[in-house]
Amino acid sequence: MDTITSSGGMVVAPHQAAAQAGADILAEGGSAIEAMIAAASTIAVVYPHMNAIGGDGFWLIAEPGKDPKALVACGSAGAGATIEAYNDAGFGVIPTRGPRAALTVAGTVGGWAKAKEAARAIGAGRIPDTELLAAAVRHAKEGIRVTRSQAALTEEKLDELKDQPGFADVFLIDGKVPAEGALLKQERLADTLGHLGHEGFEEFYRGDVASAIADDLERIGSPVTRRDLETYEARFKDPLKVDLKCGTVFNAPPPTQGLASLIILGLYDRLSANGREGYDLVHGLVEATKRAFLVRDRVVTDPMRVPEPPKNFLTKDWLDETAAKIDMGRALDWPHVAKPGDTIWMGAVDARGVSVSFIQSIYWEFGSGCVLPKTGITWQNRGASFSLHPEALNALEPGRQPFHTLNPAMARLNDGRTVTYGTMGGEGQPQTQAAIFARHVLNGMPVGEAIDAPRWLLGRTWGDETTALRLEGRFDPDLVRSLERVGHEVVQIAEHYSDTMGHAGMIVRNRQGGLEGAHDPRADGGAAVA
Repeated sequence: MDTITSSGGMVVAPHQAAAQAGADILAEGGSAIEAMIAAASTIAVVYPHMNAIGGDGFWLIAEPGKDPKALVACGSAGAGATIEAYNDAGFGVIPTRGPRAALTVAGTVGGWAKAKEAARAIGAGRIPDTELLAAAVRHAKEGIRVTRSQAALTEEKLDELKDQPGFADVFLIDGKVPAEGALLKQERLADTLGHLGHEGFEEFYRGDVASAIADDLERIGSPVTRRDLETYEARFKDPLKVDLKCGTVFNAPPPTQGLASLIILGLYDRLSANGREGYDLVHGLVEATKRAFLVRDRVVTDPMRVPEPPKNFLTKDWLDETAAKIDMGRALDWPHVAKPGDTIWMGAVDARGVSVSFIQSIYWEFGSGCVLPKTGITWQNRGASFSLHPEALNALEPGRQPFHTLNPAMARLNDGRTVTYGTMGGEGQPQTQAAIFARHVLNGMPVGEAIDAPRWLLGRTWGDETTALRLEGRFDPDLVRSLERVGHEVVQIAEHYSDTMGHAGMIVRNRQGGLEGAHDPRADGGAAVA
């Protein structure tokens, strides 16, 4: 895969229309932050199976020469989302589809509002909201061409989606799954986006749009109330960070699994594997992943409830001690249940050097499956990650934030480069982030090649009973046998480029301001330059 270069701005996204929407804002003199709002609104229209404005978002935003700030735009469980209410309704677990799965406030639009404030604070933010959302409104009104992945996932998940409130009216055509290339219009969503552009993003929570959302949520039986919307606000927080030999890597704090992504790189940096492609790379990162996930599953929850400070696991002493336990000649046994999720990651860097790493999600494909009729908004099912067991780490409770797989990444390297990168893919996000970072930064692969190279996924996915290490079909058979010999349960899938391995992207800005970027051939996107 080719690496795109530029001396101006760049946006990478899993759909070309979103990348171009962001690049157009950069070309008009907008900042990377404004470009990302344009890309975020557009991707919610053109990639509706992976994300929506009824979901959550996380940002890392960095000014030139400064550490990034994390913008956490995730909603909490609604007032009606109590363990007692679900038990009384006969649920043993939280459903993954339907109104009872639509149990958390959607936070991403609040993130757009807070990001716009941040743009103004650095002397940008002058592009009107109507212009930022113009591409999204146009695509929703005029229609989008259904992508291969949307058609395939709609067909695959049809039985659990087709009867959810509003789904068939928007995402099926004459009651049938739209074929790849079919024209799909979302007129109600176009009206909603147009209203937000003219009246402001806060309308989503405290205006006419909020009233329509609350009415629909109440009508279908969601636990989220108008008051839940009114009290929501996205917040800036300090990111987590880990120091490596090559520089410092940043990621989002809880309730995200950003901690796991940083632990993986912190451990791998201490193994005698750097600079080596093949067995050392895969085995080393997989073993680091196992240790990171054990910590994640014990620690990561609502930030007000974390049992131990996440920073404790990013110290030199803890990483040194844990890395010393990793055996480069033997695999740790791994009976682990994976965290699912469908998401999008996008990156933007402007000519000034402002960098944005952004991720937006509705959790599973099409989220709860509920599409609100008055607004055309697909609502997330992120709250399905809660537990109905009162003693669980992520026990359901009104006002509590759910565990998030989402975690945008960014690195400041000692040689002056800034690396903005990330991926979709639930459980695979930390693993794919580590793979593309190690291949480009540590092993010296060009950006495009690092993203194109064959990848792996450790852990069970939903509907699958194995906890195997899955490898794309392009891996050398000798490498596969080497991994099996040291104890990995390996499944080599037939696909050479699998959606299971995530849709990754990366932009690298050097000290002189030059940009290199690429997005995943496993997706439908690419990089667009201003």
